[in-house]
Amino acid sequence: MPDIADRPYDDAPVSTSKDKDAAVRIATAEAVEDRGNSFAGWAVTINRPSAELYTWWRDFSNLASVMENVERIDVLDNTRSHWVVKAPGGTTVEWDAIVTEEREGELIAWASAEGADIANSGRVAFRDAGARGAVVTATILYDPPAGVIGKLVAKLFQREPNIQVRRDLARFKQLMETGEVATNAMNRKQFEEQDA
Repeated sequence: MPDIADRPYDDAPVSTSKDKDAAVRIATAEAVEDRGNSFAGWAVTINRPSAELYTWWRDFSNLASVMENVERIDVLDNTRSHWVVKAPGGTTVEWDAIVTEEREGELIAWASAEGADIANSGRVAFRDAGARGAVVTATILYDPPAGVIGKLVAKLFQREPNIQVRRDLARFKQLMETGEVATNAMNRKQFEEQDA
């Protein structure tokens, strides 16, 4: 049996790697398409069945409700969707995403189409965690606009994908476990009560 150190990686989510260069190599190997050289990834355990989480996520029109910077997602057909995302400085970026691999209840992989404002690819995996529910792991490769400078600006404005994937998965967890996304913003009912 080979020594554990000889293995290229273990079964932990690639997003947990402390070696970001190795994480990018692994993510590139795992991603169906290589559309980027910057890595973002995160994993979260959600107390719901993996099949239920997969089904909700697979309806891409749902995602704007948990992804803070996504203005809208237009579902074009069963494998193509158009994304409009807020970028730093009040601008937006757009791309078409194409589902490149799918395993019912387990995995959705995608790649941006040619001509995307931000080239990207990745996968979201749903793995059963027994009585704890499911582990949802998002792995994304992307090319930040304006390279390293653009990445720094995005981080400054809290729009950098590695920050966003962590927050978006946390909101997904909240919605799936409680039926709502917690926020400190006032909802419509609170505004009405305040005005009364």
